[in-house]
Amino acid sequence: MIGRCSVLVSLTFPLFFSSFFVSQTHKAKVDVLVAGGTFVTMDGSRTILDDGALVVQGDTILAIGPRAELEARYAASQTIDAKGKLVLPGFINGHTHAPMTLFRGLHDDVTLADWLYKYIFPAEAKNVNEEFVRWGTRLAVAEQIRGGVTTFADMYYFEDAVAEETKAAGMRGVLGETFIDFPAPDNKSRAEALSYTEKFLKKWQGDRLIHAAAAPHSIYTCSQKTLQDASALARKYHAPILIHTAEMKKEWEDSQKQNGMSPVQYLDKIGVLGPDVVSAHCIFVDEVDRKTLAQRQVGCVHNPSSNMMIASGVSPVPEIRAAGVAVGLGTDGPAGSNNDLDRSLRRSQR
Repeated sequence: MIGRCSVLVSLTFPLFFSSFFVSQTHKAKVDVLVAGGTFVTMDGSRTILDDGALVVQGDTILAIGPRAELEARYAASQTIDAKGKLVLPGFINGHTHAPMTLFRGLHDDVTLADWLYKYIFPAEAKNVNEEFVRWGTRLAVAEQIRGGVTTFADMYYFEDAVAEETKAAGMRGVLGETFIDFPAPDNKSRAEALSYTEKFLKKWQGDRLIHAAAAPHSIYTCSQKTLQDASALARKYHAPILIHTAEMKKEWEDSQKQNGMSPVQYLDKIGVLGPDVVSAHCIFVDEVDRKTLAQRQVGCVHNPSSNMMIASGVSPVPEIRAAGVAVGLGTDGPAGSNNDLDRSLRRSQR
């Protein structure tokens, strides 16, 4: 809370007039001043300002603090009245497949395995091309911006097109080109996927908004070699690695039969896990798995709406966090596994 006080000042008009122009002259010129709302700062003390302000110069937030204080220090080209509004950092959608907006509602009320192999993979093979990806991404970024999302992590095909549309919209993206062990809409072989992804990683190095990534889909769609090759390529360029991990019971059961261990332990054994890895879902992770994820500094993304919609299960988020693993929130793809790109984030923040 900001205290209020009354001050009695007695000044002659000429003195006041002179002081006014001196104070205006010494104000720093900035582009934007957002003033008058309730500001959720997310600083170390989680400070909330009931009558706050925020100053922007270019693409940088210069200051945040009490409105009266910042209005006295800065002269803005544009002032946004935020009275009666809540001002807070943009949401981050930690896992999605943005172009799948064009597949929204393709088929509901089935398990993940059936949805993937009977519906979405065939539909992608038939319909997805670069134009499809561009239009799907444009719709996705518009939907996310309207929902308060300013950054998202994506995994799809023709990811360079996703990057171009994301940057054009002014959003930030951690964007992963998909590796999968069957002919994909953009790359028909592992060699093509490696070549495309290397060009993609090189192109976007150092960009302020776009962080290009490699995205081996999962252990149930990628061989050990594909997983290792994709990870090695990402690390060659110091890029993130995005992957689905332990997202359904069948994946866990098949891994136990084929590898003699859980999906997390398998990924660790073959050298994939590390601090550059963002693992989506992490539903079937026991105590040993959670310790491994923490030791390798892997980040997990919880997708509650998606997991409920396709009945995959409930991620043990409290236990994962207690183990020391960083956990984010995601929507998953805006098709049959969720059907939206913002609702689960907003609901989960309440």
